[in-house]
Amino acid sequence: MDLGIAGKTALVAASSKGLGRAAARCLAEEGARVVICARNEEELEAAAASLRSETGAEVLAVPADVSVAEDIRRVAAQAREAFGPVDILVNNAGGPPPGFFSDMTDADWQQAHELTLMSSVRFTREVLADMRKRGFGRIINITSVSVKQPIDQLLLSNSLRLGVVGWAKTLSNQVAADGVTINNVCPGWTRTDRVTGLLESRSKNEGISQAGAERSITDAIPMQRLGEPEELASLITYLASRQAAYLTGATIQVDGGLTAGYS
Repeated sequence: MDLGIAGKTALVAASSKGLGRAAARCLAEEGARVVICARNEEELEAAAASLRSETGAEVLAVPADVSVAEDIRRVAAQAREAFGPVDILVNNAGGPPPGFFSDMTDADWQQAHELTLMSSVRFTREVLADMRKRGFGRIINITSVSVKQPIDQLLLSNSLRLGVVGWAKTLSNQVAADGVTINNVCPGWTRTDRVTGLLESRSKNEGISQAGAERSITDAIPMQRLGEPEELASLITYLASRQAAYLTGATIQVDGGLTAGYS
C-alpha cells in the first residue's frame, strides 16, 4: 500500500532512541525526509547515521532540549531551511519524574508543564501555519496510557498528558477543514531503554531476576508481553498517511489490552 508519505518532510521530537527513533525510522522507510532532535548530540548523530544507513533517507539531526522554547524554534527553522515546510510532526518528550503530591514543588510542576505540554504546543505553533496554507498536515502526539488509566506515582505525567489530549482534541476541530489532522497515540509498557532500566532497578531492589521483574508487569497485560517500539511506530506512520485523512481528534492506546475501560 502506498501511504503517500514519500517525499514528505517529517519532524520527530526526542528521537535519538526509543519510541521517537522507531517513529523516525518507520517514516523514513516510507520515503519521508526526517528531522530528528534530542539533547545528547553524540547519541543524536549516531541515530542519524544509523537511520541514513538503514533506510537511505535524508536525515537532519538538530541537537535540542524540547523543554526550551528557543531550541524548538531553532529545530523548526533548520528543518524548513533544509527540507521545506514540515508535513508531518510527531510530538514526543521524555516523561516527567515520578512521585507523590507531597513531593512536588512549583518548580517540578513548571518543568513538567514545559516538557510535557508546552513542547507539543510550541512545535505545533512552528509548523501549523504552513500545513494549513498547503492543505495538508499530520500531527501525532506520543502520550501514554496514563491518559486512559492513571498510573500509580506518575502524578505529573497523569496530570499534564491529559492536558495534551484536551489541547489536541480542541485544536483538531479548529484545523480539520484545512486538511490537518491531529491525533494522540498512547503507548503502554514498551521495550525501551527507559523500561529496561526500570526492570533492572526493580530486579535489584526486590531481589528478583530481571525476567521476574518483567513478568510482574506482563502478568497484568492480556497479551502477556511488552510492546515493541516498532508497533507504536507503525500506528504513527499510518496516522501520518494519506489514507488516514478522515481520522482526527482520536486518542488510541497501543498497550496489549492493558487499559481496562471501553475507550
